[in-house]
Amino acid sequence: MLVLSGRDFISAEHPPQSMTLPSDSEKPARASVFDAFSVRSFRFQWPADLATSWAFEMETLILGWYVLVETRSVPMLTLFAMLQHIGTLLSPMFGVMGDRIGHRKVLAAMRAVYTTLALTLMTLAYSGLLTPTYVILIAGMMGLVRPSDVGIRTALVGATMPPDKLMGGMSIQRTTQDSARIAGALTGAGLVAMLGIGPAYTVVATFYALSVALTLKGAPPRAAASARTPAATAHAERASPWGDLRAGLAYVWNTPLLLGTMILAFLLNCTTFPMMNALMPVMAKEIYHINQTGLGYLVAAGGFGALMSSVIMSRIGHRIRPARTMILLSAGWLLSLMCFVNTPSPAYGIPFLLLAGLSQGLSQISMATMLIRSTEARFRGRTMGIRTLAIYGNVPGLLLAGFLIPRIGYPLMATLYCAVALVCVAIVTLRWRTQIWHRGARANSR
Repeated sequence: MLVLSGRDFISAEHPPQSMTLPSDSEKPARASVFDAFSVRSFRFQWPADLATSWAFEMETLILGWYVLVETRSVPMLTLFAMLQHIGTLLSPMFGVMGDRIGHRKVLAAMRAVYTTLALTLMTLAYSGLLTPTYVILIAGMMGLVRPSDVGIRTALVGATMPPDKLMGGMSIQRTTQDSARIAGALTGAGLVAMLGIGPAYTVVATFYALSVALTLKGAPPRAAASARTPAATAHAERASPWGDLRAGLAYVWNTPLLLGTMILAFLLNCTTFPMMNALMPVMAKEIYHINQTGLGYLVAAGGFGALMSSVIMSRIGHRIRPARTMILLSAGWLLSLMCFVNTPSPAYGIPFLLLAGLSQGLSQISMATMLIRSTEARFRGRTMGIRTLAIYGNVPGLLLAGFLIPRIGYPLMATLYCAVALVCVAIVTLRWRTQIWHRGARANSR
């Protein structure tokens, strides 16, 4: 049984002095959001994350459409999407390694794996040997690593960004994912339509290779380690990775704010994210009866709304109460999706997708910033790794969707998902109202 001393975790009600947030009168004047680029690490990390995110979106769209068209099976599409998240259970261990050897090194190694697998798939496409079976296998291998990327990159921002630049840095970093949903989706759909899957995957592999090179040029080798105290460094050298993992799990479990946020993240991943990502081809093909170019427009619409949220948050982030914003905009996200899935045509659905993307971005930026601020520096990698575990909610969500869609139809399935999720958001808010909703809670400090 693991026994932790009081120094191994902090409670939400009694943070250590070093974690106390400054009062409004003590906070420095707000700097420009672009000050984040004055940090050398961020100047390289941002384009590296951008290239990776673009490749992710292009790859998901290209392969998802390929599987759906070649197999004509929604369950096969949901299997493909589920395999992309199969490695979510490994995310805490990626966080442990990031805390131990540096987030930059772990991130570069992960992106080298993406590059290798993309080159393999590209070779199969050019040689005419590509089949849905190979796509499923490669998606499974990619899925062992890919889910941890966002958590590790977020932890790296937290480790290298000064506190006064954190909200701006998190908002700008978020644009790498949001812009990818626009440019990556449109580019992926257009390249496949014009050139075929082989040339399209050449672009994907090039983006991955570029991300590896930029990541290696980013944070200094000891950027993550510099945040540690000598005592923490000595402890890390003595402890085993499994011991570090248990300590990280105990830290989150014993911090009510973190625990409530993780449960909320799981619920959202189980219900909303499948509709915004993996199941979008079903909406495009079966409900709207449009091709892969039209699918690209749908994905890009959600991405544009999310990109707007990054810009908005970079300007007003210092004024918001993060936890309340997370709750309210999560509910707004669900309501927007409920309207979207019940619209008769893309012309009516795209405005609701824009609203859904906007609400998603605002809620997720608030969540990520709140987690970084509320987590002790030496636990950031593990906390973000555990946060990534929430992505595993996609798996039961997709499996259940694959069972329900052929029986009750996509619109009814999606409506039920949104309704159940709204009830769950309300339950989480009431259960952890002291840590999440109260105006004076630390999570709502500006």
